[in-house]
Amino acid sequence: MPRTLFISDLHLSEGRPAASERFQRFLGEQAAYAAALYVLGDLFDYWIGDDELAADDGTLARRVAAALGELARAGTAVHVMHGNRDFLLGDAFFAAARATALPDPSIATVDGVATLLTHGDTLCTDDAAYRRFRAEVRDRGWQERFLGLTLAERRTRALALRAASERDKRAKPPEIMDVNAAALREALERHRVTRLIHGHTHRPGRHELEVAGRRCERWVLPDWYEGGGYLVAEGGALRLVML
Repeated sequence: MPRTLFISDLHLSEGRPAASERFQRFLGEQAAYAAALYVLGDLFDYWIGDDELAADDGTLARRVAAALGELARAGTAVHVMHGNRDFLLGDAFFAAARATALPDPSIATVDGVATLLTHGDTLCTDDAAYRRFRAEVRDRGWQERFLGLTLAERRTRALALRAASERDKRAKPPEIMDVNAAALREALERHRVTRLIHGHTHRPGRHELEVAGRRCERWVLPDWYEGGGYLVAEGGALRLVML
């Protein structure tokens, strides 16, 4: 039976070589035997522009894009969604990775079931500070100004934003960084689906809920900070696999 795999929140960076090595093994040992691989955001810890692929210190960017390209050439369909860290992934990256850019949200048919796919950050509506930040950096004018900086300036800015984000998270109540129940129900009802797969919250698991009289399920993908994992759909069943 065809296998479909879902991953998110790998947060690959030069500073975390173990995660990059796990990702390379995952592509060769699991993804190579799948019909499709969906990356639901935050493949990279940050992405400061597609010119990273040509930069002298862009080894990781080139290596990841090349590995995904090899996977696609071998027959696995690769779909990549922007996350809250790598929202600047552009056409050059998708071309190098031979990947389809997946809008957030998207609906895919997974083993015959219409399934809503999203990174997940838009469901965390209780975090007002993050919502303001997201609106700012997704603005076309902000992105044009940022991409107009030198690569070195962008990297410095990205690292500063990353550090500020970590400080802010430590000061926030954990519950506001999880999905909002009303936003979750609204998304399932608006898209007329009974299944949702997302990442972002780093709280892997399966949850059941009832929406408008229908039994629904929500699958949350694991992050790759310590071990990592993926969701596999095969033979009409879904299961989480931890690495």
